[in-house]
Amino acid sequence: MAKENIYLASKPRYEILDGLRGVAAMMVVIFHLFESYSKGPATQIVNHGYLAVDFFFVLSGFVIGYAYDDRWDKMTVMGFFKRRLVRLHPLVVIGTLAGACLVFFQIGPVFPRMAGSQLGQFLLCIVLGCLMIPITPALDVRGWGETFPLNGPQWSLFLEYLANILYVVLFRRLPKAALAVLCACSAFLTLDLTLGWDVFDILRRPHYNVIGGWSLTGEQLYIGFTRLLYPFLAGLLISRILSSRRERTGSDGALFRLRGGFWWCSLLLVAIMATPCIGGRQGVPDGLFQAVAILVCFPLIILAGAGSTAPGAFTSRLSRFLGEISYPLYLTHFPFALMQYNWAAVHADAPLWQHIALGIGVFLFSIGLAYAVLKVYDQPVRDWLREHWLKRNDRKRTV
Repeated sequence: MAKENIYLASKPRYEILDGLRGVAAMMVVIFHLFESYSKGPATQIVNHGYLAVDFFFVLSGFVIGYAYDDRWDKMTVMGFFKRRLVRLHPLVVIGTLAGACLVFFQIGPVFPRMAGSQLGQFLLCIVLGCLMIPITPALDVRGWGETFPLNGPQWSLFLEYLANILYVVLFRRLPKAALAVLCACSAFLTLDLTLGWDVFDILRRPHYNVIGGWSLTGEQLYIGFTRLLYPFLAGLLISRILSSRRERTGSDGALFRLRGGFWWCSLLLVAIMATPCIGGRQGVPDGLFQAVAILVCFPLIILAGAGSTAPGAFTSRLSRFLGEISYPLYLTHFPFALMQYNWAAVHADAPLWQHIALGIGVFLFSIGLAYAVLKVYDQPVRDWLREHWLKRNDRKRTV
């Protein structure tokens, strides 16, 4: 009997961390909507909304460690990858298809290259996007050099997939001390990027920010992996530390607790992502702000969220709702945000109230669509895959 293949039931969830994922996803949507009116990264309203991606990676490392670290005596590597695919990939497919359906509504002055795209190029982008295979800038139908031009945010999911592979191959085998060393090394990479050091002479110019990671170029790959490594490793290390404390003390392992943790952590996340560019331009002060947010604040938020509980029914329901819509919101909002981007460029002289109404409308529509996709598509598909792919295969192997 192959006991390592028996189906694994879900562990209890950290409600507050789920809710914080939803808060960060909403900040991403707001960030993208304000991009329509940005004259450059230094003037962007909700200036540091892109840091939500780095927060997602910290959260991902924590969740992977919590969910799987103690299960390798009951689970195969293939079983792990199947479970991750069931969790992540259905929305990858629907996000790609939604982007493909809406992409030509974005033809205009912002994306002039799209009008000349070829059918074969377009179909190839659909197939590769559904398979989570990045494309080169030469195949990009939009012209931004994106690895997934039909649904831009998939670039961070591609890194998430790579993080899962690294976890299986290397990270899960390492003790806490080795993870701490890797964290320190990857923290240096974050500082190399945000403080403009460029020690390895990879970047064409000092960045002073972590913006990037969505293109198959040497510079963009360096930015992407730098954004992934420290946050994911920090989250995984936090999970290991709390697990050790649980085993040693018999408690939940929390390092500290925060009364009203969801609200205070949400406020800190929003404050970090909404903060204007420090000094009014991208340089060392703003880079230092980003480094502190990534290296210090985000891990502390995870610790606070893991050590706190929802203090009432309303907070619990809100956290659960935000957690449920966070992933579908992140993977389905972007085509609509780009349509708003193009509309704002074409109708720059439209009355202010129309711009405001459109932005609010896209924001609310994106939330409603995310909930609908969750209930009508994502949850049913995942339930079917668990029953007909995971559980059935596991039962066969245990006979």
